[in-house]
Amino acid sequence: MTRSLWRFAGVVVVAGGLVTAGVAVAARQAPEPVDAPVNAKIRDEGLHRSQVAELFSTLVDDIGPRLASSPAYTRAAAWARDRMTGWGLANVHQEPFDFGRGWTLDRFTIEMVSPRYMPLVGYPEAWCPSTSGEVVARAVSLAGRSADDVERLGASLAGAAVLQAPPVDNFIRTDREQPTDRADDPPPPDAARGRGQAGRGRGRGGRGGAPSDAARIAAAIRTSGAAVLLKPSRGEHGTLFVQAGRGENPDDPVPKVVLIGEHYNLIARLLARGEDVRLRVNVQGRLHDERQTYNVLGEIPGSDPSIAGEVVMLGAHLDSWHTATGATDNADGVAASLEAFRILKAIGARPRRTVRLALWAAEEEGLLGSRAWAAAHLAADAPAAARERVSVYFNIDPGKGPIYGWYLQGNQAVAPIFDAWLAPFRDLGARRNVQQSIGSTDHLSFIDEGVPGFNPVQDYTNYDVREHHTNVDTAERIDVADLQQNAIVLASFVYHAANRVEPLPSDVRR
Repeated sequence: MTRSLWRFAGVVVVAGGLVTAGVAVAARQAPEPVDAPVNAKIRDEGLHRSQVAELFSTLVDDIGPRLASSPAYTRAAAWARDRMTGWGLANVHQEPFDFGRGWTLDRFTIEMVSPRYMPLVGYPEAWCPSTSGEVVARAVSLAGRSADDVERLGASLAGAAVLQAPPVDNFIRTDREQPTDRADDPPPPDAARGRGQAGRGRGRGGRGGAPSDAARIAAAIRTSGAAVLLKPSRGEHGTLFVQAGRGENPDDPVPKVVLIGEHYNLIARLLARGEDVRLRVNVQGRLHDERQTYNVLGEIPGSDPSIAGEVVMLGAHLDSWHTATGATDNADGVAASLEAFRILKAIGARPRRTVRLALWAAEEEGLLGSRAWAAAHLAADAPAAARERVSVYFNIDPGKGPIYGWYLQGNQAVAPIFDAWLAPFRDLGARRNVQQSIGSTDHLSFIDEGVPGFNPVQDYTNYDVREHHTNVDTAERIDVADLQQNAIVLASFVYHAANRVEPLPSDVRR
């Protein structure tokens, strides 16, 4: 029987494998059981003997930014492995996959030195090449120029600080909506699958397969000998959004520096007035030869021999971008997930199914760690028995603050179950579950392989405007009391999913 069908405890099967309609209806309407004594133990441990503050502080203050495949990420992975081992989790290991070379920023300076001196606020993109030491470059704006114009400039851009984009006039000023504040939208078709990756559309070429104007301009800048390419951030009030592509690009020798929008606009205005703007720039980064990075996994074995081979998983991504310490993205999720498993071990919980914790690498570059694990363990060419053993995956990533509820990904069958499990935590800030889906994080790797996956609804105040992938994603954004609540709710959901008579229902199809 597939995991997409309901099965009920206590239902008597009669000849032919049928049950009476009345028994089936009664089973459907039976309230979802909640283990209040275990919840009380989880609360007591999570509120009175919590270690989540120390876990969080180690990640954001001691280790800091955890760019995929960097030495800092490797240190974080080893630290997480050692903590899991110290708590007595079983089968603790690092699972490698090929990512590409890591990168570390060793030194960076950017200043305006003419027509007046001014320190500038910026940050290099990850994996960008270094400048040839400290350089003083004249600023040149290419905004509004055609591909033909830029190609004609050619070598005249050598040694220049190039501004390609126009001034910023569309600052990010609105956070995403809080879905628990309004009624549920109808689930879209295939909502439970959650397939697709937002923001990953393919660029179109020019007519007849010729390079587009944007591609021609980029190529001209790459071959021009420019000293640096300056990019604007749409963050306001000094907020700097910085990301990058996946790994190094040996065909692109131009360092790339993102400036806060206000400073980029200042340079653009000075150039528009005909001023001779000069910038002092020094970018020094290192590529690392190691091409593998690591997911970190550990588990508490199931206690019921009949279903101990089934697995309930909880995960969060351990990597971050490099401009801050990744406090909300995703050190808070990692700390809460680790603490949830510490709590379960500390209270002597005996989950019937195996519960597994996974900390993913390279989520920021495209869910690469969870996708690598899913490809190895859940994809069509993996053993069928192994694929069927993973019954549900819980993830925690976007947002901060209390867990208000869960995105149900259009899976209406789990709504009464999750509602029952969430209700005991209303006094800790829980609100309600929503039918909406959320994308762009690691639960999609499981959904795409037929495993139901869920991510919590949290607070998004200032998250999109100020914190997500920015230079201010730091410890100050996080309240330790929220981390304690997160860990308690996660521990309870994992425990109840593991102890349920039947796996969670799912309308996911392979």
